[in-house]
Amino acid sequence: MATLHVSRRTFCAGFGAAATLGWGRSGPNDQIVLAMIGVGSQGSSRLREFLRMEDVRIGAICDVDRRHAERAAEFVAGARGSRPPIIADFRRVLAMKEIDAVAVVTPDHWHAIPSVSAMAAGKDVFCEKPLSYTVREGRAMADFSARHKRVTQMGNHIHNTGGNYRRAVEIVRSGKLGKIHRVHLWKTGPEKNFTTAEPPTVPEGFDYDFWQGPAPRRPYEPLRSHRTFRYFWDYSGGVFIDFWCHISDLAFWALDLKAAQSVAASGARFILTDRTECPDNMEVTMEFPQLFYMFSLRPTALPGFEHMGNIGCLFEGSDASLVANYTTHEVWSHGKKVMDFVPPDETIPPSPGHLREFVDGIKSRNLETTCNFRYGHQLSKHGLLANIALRTGRKLKWDDARERFVADADASRYLHREYRRPWKLKV
Repeated sequence: MATLHVSRRTFCAGFGAAATLGWGRSGPNDQIVLAMIGVGSQGSSRLREFLRMEDVRIGAICDVDRRHAERAAEFVAGARGSRPPIIADFRRVLAMKEIDAVAVVTPDHWHAIPSVSAMAAGKDVFCEKPLSYTVREGRAMADFSARHKRVTQMGNHIHNTGGNYRRAVEIVRSGKLGKIHRVHLWKTGPEKNFTTAEPPTVPEGFDYDFWQGPAPRRPYEPLRSHRTFRYFWDYSGGVFIDFWCHISDLAFWALDLKAAQSVAASGARFILTDRTECPDNMEVTMEFPQLFYMFSLRPTALPGFEHMGNIGCLFEGSDASLVANYTTHEVWSHGKKVMDFVPPDETIPPSPGHLREFVDGIKSRNLETTCNFRYGHQLSKHGLLANIALRTGRKLKWDDARERFVADADASRYLHREYRRPWKLKV
């Protein structure tokens, strides 16, 4: 399996083709030709969303599991009347001149290489959250998107779903809560062991070696792939990193958070006794300038706010507090919900939708989508730092300007990892 090499001539040719074929479209019937890279459960969900847009055509389906690819191709055929080609190797997809953009909906350890390679080939990129598996991968993705002017969007869809987050951001920014000195976020953890009825043999049509890609080679274990991949350190960082971007997005957006100065974390497996690895309970504390930031992965909702459900974000202000989940928010003061709270004027415009914003950005060449790769890296990075603090077992000081830990070589080894041959991240 050869490593992808992109020459300057090839890059410029692809860049020019994108400018000619994919940019400057304005008519409602002009179609963006999109390739789906990864069509498992989440990829299939994204595929259905894209298919609701008449100005998007699915130009290729790419997955290393033939079962997933066949199912997705048949779904497209049923929805649109024509079946897109199935291609197992994403590099062949990127060589297709008609493809304007790709959606990378793969496990976390496979986010960076296809995304950077796609941008090098002149494609715009949608990539699921968290943006990357390591901090250095995220930095490469963010820098490459800016340097080569690619339209990007990280799949943090709560950011652009309804108006709840927008209204909460406006309240925090209005000053009506006073000085925000503490933020506490939570997500309830797994309630039972992960199980599977699949035998411990690689299914027919599933290229497990390709699926592992840059990660270490491991014997096949059904729980290590597909729906439960994220509970293994080789590929992701557990329930915590799965929900970090969705919930922390509200706090980073409202407070315009840039860089933590330190991070500490502890965690354990109190509930899970299966073959997965990541903790089911976790406590994270970050120090920002004049702000404590805490994230709890816990078995129940934050005490006192059980009615908010399994996720939440609590802004503690000097005058009042605001608590929010995905769909609603409340203002509290002196232990009681403020029933007559007068919200500030709405200043953040409504969203056309998370994927719609990406497609419109391709047409208008708007590089500043609300969850572009620069913002996606800023947000994802802090979740990755928390998992590093957990794995080292100590409080870490962070130098954000250089994106490295202060005087801690052991922690710094988690900022990137050596890829399994022949994979490389070319930038």
